Amino acid sequence: MTNKKEFEGFDFGHNPYEQEARERWGDAAVDSANAKLANMSRDRKKGFSGEMEAVYRELASLRHDAPGSAAAQTAIKAWYDLLNANFGDYSLDTFKALGQMYVDDERYTKNIDKFGEGLALFMRDAMAIFADRGNK
Repeated sequence: MTNKKEFEGFDFGHNPYEQEARERWGDAAVDSANAKLANMSRDRKKGFSGEMEAVYRELASLRHDAPGSAAAQTAIKAWYDLLNANFGDYSLDTFKALGQMYVDDERYTKNIDKFGEGLALFMRDAMAIFADRGNK
């Protein structure tokens, strides 16, 4: 990832996966997430983008460790908490399925792996362990 791309932040104005999300999780879930984003101030969106990047960077730094390690599970909990704080109540099953989607869909893998090769796979494994342990 170039320095310019690395610090541009996430683009919340366009979601190329929206139609797929509607098919997978329904209109209500997508509409709720979109409403939460729409109601965020510019500063909050910038802050949220920074929080997302920080979690991805932390996870990327751990991607060569065991996904069940204490450090990996702490970092993946931060991801779980960030998603829940900003988009609603992710069940552990939904969180686990989201992690699986990170490797099943090459578009997600490509975007996530910009932070470090193998990150999507590591996140999938860490998210599955987190969910299977019943963590919250």
